[in-house]
Amino acid sequence: MPGDVPESDSHRYVRTTRLEAFSDGVFAIAITLLVLELAIGQSGSAVHRVLEGRPFYLAYLVSFLTIGAAWLGHNAITDRLTKADAGLLRLNMVVLLAVSVLPFPTRLVAEGIHDSSGERLFVAMYGLTLLAIRVLLFALDDYCQREHLYTGIASGEDEEASPRKALLPVVAGYVVAILVGIALPAVAVALYCVLALYLVVPFWELGRLLLTRT
Repeated sequence: MPGDVPESDSHRYVRTTRLEAFSDGVFAIAITLLVLELAIGQSGSAVHRVLEGRPFYLAYLVSFLTIGAAWLGHNAITDRLTKADAGLLRLNMVVLLAVSVLPFPTRLVAEGIHDSSGERLFVAMYGLTLLAIRVLLFALDDYCQREHLYTGIASGEDEEASPRKALLPVVAGYVVAILVGIALPAVAVALYCVLALYLVVPFWELGRLLLTRT
């Protein structure tokens, strides 16, 4: 039929449109569900109750930026895809699993940041989820390159948008933050926020713009 992706001897390839649509839907739902985790304090004046919700606001910001960074990386992958195979579809589902579960540890961190009995565990679970999302995106990108699912021109060249960008420093940053969280959970959450900002804000492009204007 017209528009069908031809099969090879060892692979059955499919079009990428449904993969992209399904993935975008999961990203949109996950990032929207984060809003439900926002809360304020239960006692005191209105201002005090709003200020008491600071852990919720910080956890929301980190998770929003992390999902946003994951969507940017996923978009960089799907933009270069010419076809998909069964392995890619299944690996993509694992990526979406990690993304869709993020609202749960977000809630745990927000509620447990002042709970000395559980905050270290909750912050570690949160960090491991953030780390898993980044590593799985890299695995998805690596699979696409190994199986030659990218266009010949773009494959391996769009380094700035690719999940490969600064992979080792980012992974090392998450590992350090998780270890720091064993002793200082609040500091670990702040480090997660810094990493999320690094992944979302195009500091290299801003630097280029500043240099060209000086």
